Amino acid sequence: AHTGRQNVGMVRTKSKGKDVARKLDWKASVGRQIAITPTIIVLEFMLFRKVQSVRVLISVMVVCVGVAVAAVTDKVAVSNLIGVAVGLASVVVTGLYQIWAGSKQKELHANSSQLLLAYTPQAMAILAVLVPMLDDVGSPHRGGDTVLGFRYTPAVIFAIAISGTLGVMVSLTTFLVIGATSSLTYNVVGHSKTVLILAGGCFIFGEAMPWKRLLGVIVTMTGIVWYSYLTMQQAGRAQLLEVDSNGGNRSPFKSNNLLAEKGGETEPLLLQGEKTEAKV
Repeated sequence: AHTGRQNVGMVRTKSKGKDVARKLDWKASVGRQIAITPTIIVLEFMLFRKVQSVRVLISVMVVCVGVAVAAVTDKVAVSNLIGVAVGLASVVVTGLYQIWAGSKQKELHANSSQLLLAYTPQAMAILAVLVPMLDDVGSPHRGGDTVLGFRYTPAVIFAIAISGTLGVMVSLTTFLVIGATSSLTYNVVGHSKTVLILAGGCFIFGEAMPWKRLLGVIVTMTGIVWYSYLTMQQAGRAQLLEVDSNGGNRSPFKSNNLLAEKGGETEPLLLQGEKTEAKV
């Protein structure tokens, strides 16, 4: 009986440990995603001297705060400094990867499919070197969870194939979205995935929705909508300036170019354009 209780206790401990590990993995993933967004802003300034407007910075901060409030429900103790260092390094590398995914498309005049085709062989070569160093490859005669010793059933092979296909689609859509918008926009939109995961857990699986999580979801969506409005506003302003410059006429918006570059309101530009049309 004592042995039975001991076994039950060990099972419960392992189950609780796995649950804690899943929570820590989730929080680490969310924390990394939150950290990438401001990292991209800093890297774009350092590499390209690209300065975001104050309102865009505030909207991004609102999104990050909302995601943190919604996803992180309790405190996490940092006990592995090496893991923290690796995590911070991965944030910087991911930020550079996303920035270059957009800049190289513009520099090479390539679309997302061409960029994916160009970098895939290099990624495969890097993985071919790193996998034997970091993973337990094993041998075909060994059992257990090793690369060569694992028993590959048709269901497992099918799952691997589906996972690889979805991975390619994720990379393709990543390049597509970054090329059409920007790496910052890609990250802000990506935070909506976290909101959908939390909302789906509540509505589909019946998970609890505490007031703190609900508040975080509302704040996140508010920031995303605000950021979308600002980027659409800036895109419309850029189109107006481009059309006017291509027309060869004196720009009625010339006096407001500095305001436009610094993220000012577009209403004065539109009003000046309407007044000019009225005079004509």
